Amino acid sequence: MHELSIREMRAALGNLDRLADESGELIVTRHGQAIARILPIKSRKLRPSHADLRNRTPRLAASSADLIRSERDER
Repeated sequence: MHELSIREMRAALGNLDRLADESGELIVTRHGQAIARILPIKSRKLRPSHADLRNRTPRLAASSADLIRSERDER
């Protein structure tokens, strides 16, 4: 965590990305009171692929159409 006054932040505006990467968090202060927090963006989690999910799911003995028909017939 690194604290910057508004004046220091304006002077270092071109380097805020580097400062945020190095310190992980920047706190901007006005008259010694924290008014803002600047954080680096975390990388997004990769979504699992549908193909991988299909491969991990066991196959049913009957087709889904047959299961739906039998459920309808039971009603």
